[in-house]
Amino acid sequence: MIAFVKGEVVRLLDGAVILDLGQVGCRIFLSGRDLAALPGTGKKVKLHTYLNVKEDAMQLFGFLNEQDLEVFRLLIGVSGIGPKAALGILGSLTADDLRFAVLAEDAKTLARAPGIGLKTARKMILELKDKLSLEEAFEKKIEGVGQEVKSAGFNESCQEAVEALAALGYSASDALKAVRASEPDETMSTEDILKAALKQMARS
Repeated sequence: MIAFVKGEVVRLLDGAVILDLGQVGCRIFLSGRDLAALPGTGKKVKLHTYLNVKEDAMQLFGFLNEQDLEVFRLLIGVSGIGPKAALGILGSLTADDLRFAVLAEDAKTLARAPGIGLKTARKMILELKDKLSLEEAFEKKIEGVGQEVKSAGFNESCQEAVEALAALGYSASDALKAVRASEPDETMSTEDILKAALKQMARS
């Protein structure tokens, strides 16, 4: 099993990327969302991968974060959903969106994914809801937010404020924007930053 690959982006294709792994060019299938987020040609990237072995071919599927890979594995375990369909779902729904939609039994949200009708969405809910827990879904959401916050260079109080907003149901991007807009300084506590960020959100 290939857990991940690191390489240089050589070419972007329709639904895939060619990476130079060092004397080897590897074609890796990606969701549209991950393709759009890739760095430009010549840049290095790390992809978490799943190797799909068929009788006549071997296909490598890649993901920019491990959470998407985890959800991809769950999706291909649903009867009638193959790797390409699972990738299409993750192109329109984030791992968080999918977890919460399944737990809320929200078939309409799941059916927005390409090629997924209400019948298939209901089947996904039926087969996945016992494999997910609300507590874990929130933990995964906060974990993902934490990764984004670290890259933003926030201090500990700001990080805690962003995580609190995420736990309240705000998206990671909205939480980050609100905390930045509140112009926090080193003297502000987590509670102060959270209050200021909520005021910013009320104004927008």
